[in-house]
Amino acid sequence: MSKEVVLSGIRPTGFLHLGNYFGAMRNYVRMQDEYECYFFVADWHSLTTHPDTKELKNSVHRVIAENIACGLDPEKVALYVQSDVREISELYLYLNMLAYKGELEKTTTFKDKVRLNPENVNAGLLTYPVLMAADILVHRAVKVPVGKDQEQHIEMARNFAERFNHRYGDVFPAPHAFNYGTQLVKIMSLDGTGKMSKSENQMATLYLADDDDLIRKKIMKAKTDSGPTEPDSQKPDYIENMFTLMKLVSTEDVLQHYEAAFNGCSIRYGDMKKQLAEDMVKFMSPIREKAAAMQADKEYLARIMKNGAEKARVSAAATLDAVRNAVGVNYL
Repeated sequence: MSKEVVLSGIRPTGFLHLGNYFGAMRNYVRMQDEYECYFFVADWHSLTTHPDTKELKNSVHRVIAENIACGLDPEKVALYVQSDVREISELYLYLNMLAYKGELEKTTTFKDKVRLNPENVNAGLLTYPVLMAADILVHRAVKVPVGKDQEQHIEMARNFAERFNHRYGDVFPAPHAFNYGTQLVKIMSLDGTGKMSKSENQMATLYLADDDDLIRKKIMKAKTDSGPTEPDSQKPDYIENMFTLMKLVSTEDVLQHYEAAFNGCSIRYGDMKKQLAEDMVKFMSPIREKAAAMQADKEYLARIMKNGAEKARVSAAATLDAVRNAVGVNYL
């Protein structure tokens, strides 16, 4: 019995961080044993907002290396770079014929990007959901692990698939968002102002590439307060985040010690931060060291990307054959 197809991509903009790991990458490692998985670096997508490509190659290599360091096995999954699978661009063209200006202009991410950077409203930015749909549909993926902010794009991909099937014949399954039916772990920034970010608020985000001293420095600067004044008080969000981080990287007895101290109004946040910093260093340093070793081995990375692209193109080519036949552009 064939496995269901899962697909996910990440843009090579900014640095991967702890929120990426616990919110997505940890699940990818689990998925690779249960599904047929395609994971890719979305370099074409990055061009919509980051047209300067001087650092693109290094960024692509870093994302590939960090994904493997976090546990993805390139023997089990197709781990590839988007631009190495040219079939995606052809499917993008066909799907653009099924996308309408009005619906694209209404997407939340497009409106956000226009507001943040009104001087760079390019056609690629407008049709970003169409390219994302092509990424998904080129493998006829049915499960797409995404956060809440991307669910609108999955709905659009489903709409494009249905329109294609209605107009040309049944080629595509309907993709849907997927995350094991469990609440995703949300990691707030250390200053309590929102989620950790790949490119913003860098001293409040723990990046997978951070060295040990920087990890310690960031955690010691994390926002806290003078502590609870009544037993069993509700934790503010930024304090809850400290306990969430401790739950993820510390031992159960350490976590329970600080839970009891908080509930008993005797917690010393300085001591908690020091403990959390050391536990975080112990957790993150092996990932950083593995990724750094891979980034230094350009031949290894080239082989991984080549093999991943070959796997992905087998799937993509079969889909494009079906698409061309359905559309009727097979003239030979």
